[in-house]
Amino acid sequence: MTIMQERRLIVKRLIRGWTLLPAVGLSTLLLAAGYPAAGAQTLAAGSPTQLAAGAEVKIDNFSFGPAAVTVAVGTTVTWVNRDDIPHTVVSTEKVFKSKTLDTGDKFSFTFTKAGTYPYFCSLHPKMTGQVVVQ
Repeated sequence: MTIMQERRLIVKRLIRGWTLLPAVGLSTLLLAAGYPAAGAQTLAAGSPTQLAAGAEVKIDNFSFGPAAVTVAVGTTVTWVNRDDIPHTVVSTEKVFKSKTLDTGDKFSFTFTKAGTYPYFCSLHPKMTGQVVVQ
């Protein structure tokens, strides 16, 4: 996908969001955009998140969320593409590599050794994240 195609999809997504505004209300739109509900606790952007037996990383708006997760040895991490654009999940140390993930596609990997595993999207290399396995 070319940069122009990606830009067109982003513009379409923005236009679609604004045309729905009267129907769904501002608060619903903000929740869908990732803003927390009133009183919700949030983590600082990019801060590590401790997750239990299974962990999920969402791919949306050209970012991995959360950007860093901390899990126990033996945990399976699943990445889910919620973006309108295809993405990949590739370990910088060649430990794991997904196929190209279209909207709604998932990729899972089970971490069997302790360590820090940085990763990125090979289609959009500025998209990065890491899994810390303890």
